[in-house]
Amino acid sequence: MTTARSETRAPNSPRRPALDRPTAMALAETEYHRFLTQLCNLSTDDWSRPTDCPDWDVRAMASHVLAMAEASASVREALRQNRAARRRGGVGVDALTALQVAEHRHLNPAQLIERFAGTAPKAAWGRRHTPWFLRRRPIPDKPVVGGHAESWTVGYLVDTILTRDTWMHRIDIARATGRAPHITPERDGRLVADIVAEWA
Repeated sequence: MTTARSETRAPNSPRRPALDRPTAMALAETEYHRFLTQLCNLSTDDWSRPTDCPDWDVRAMASHVLAMAEASASVREALRQNRAARRRGGVGVDALTALQVAEHRHLNPAQLIERFAGTAPKAAWGRRHTPWFLRRRPIPDKPVVGGHAESWTVGYLVDTILTRDTWMHRIDIARATGRAPHITPERDGRLVADIVAEWA
């Protein structure tokens, strides 16, 4: 069984991934595949159902996940999204996600599915091949978690957060549509165990 290493870091040092890279990347690929399968199984009415995220229906949530995958697949696209979000103003992550939803508003469900199917493998490849010297760097903007600004490395974002985000929104869509999510102990259980260990 694969286990996470204990996270030992000095106070105020950037957060790093606890999962080993092969496990983290296997979980990332699984999440992309399961998210795509979930989208393919939605009914016409499901796409307009409200989610637990204020102001987002299922279609908007899918747009956000697609845009994050597009950013993971292309450094140029990631930089473009972040520059455009900064021009919008407001809290960093909120400005970014609002931009992502707005830029994909013109896509219908079939187009969202097609784009995600083409993007997911590229996103997984891009994340797997993020160079070590970049993974060690802290991300420029400190995200606010539980009212506190945290410092993350690029590796923590790539290995951990992007997978959690996809997983979390897959659960959101399952709740919104009343459709049971595909859950397995060896995959979803591993993600939850990593979250619990980090919080502990």
